[in-house]
Amino acid sequence: MIIALASDHAGFELKTKIKCFLEEVGITTDDFGTYKPEAVDYPDYGVLAARAVSKGKADRAILVCGTGIGMSVVANKVKGIRAALCTSLEMAELSRRHVNSNVLVLGGRILDHDLALRIVAIWLKTPFEGERHLKRVIKIHQLTGC
Repeated sequence: MIIALASDHAGFELKTKIKCFLEEVGITTDDFGTYKPEAVDYPDYGVLAARAVSKGKADRAILVCGTGIGMSVVANKVKGIRAALCTSLEMAELSRRHVNSNVLVLGGRILDHDLALRIVAIWLKTPFEGERHLKRVIKIHQLTGC
């Protein structure tokens, strides 16, 4: 599995922790930046990671900005992306089970970093349930011709 990563300056610290966590458990990462805590614009980085998933160059992505809101908006503009902004373990699990989210978005300034790493772990291991949820995912893709 390859996980694309991206953050702005506000998410840089948490993205760095997530990258270390993923590498420790043997998951390959592709880091699209930012690579330092100086101010940058989140759309410049979030779109790169989302496009990597959309084009099949990464299996999933994790994006981090201050609140997660901006990165969510950016990622969901990319064809084929189902980005979920998660602030709890339950949200992470259900985003995978019910929506088959392929992008996890986190708020680096609003989430405790230990909780964020637990959210990542749940999101990575939870499968999509399919069945009754599949028709809804198909309808989502039909909205934009994905």
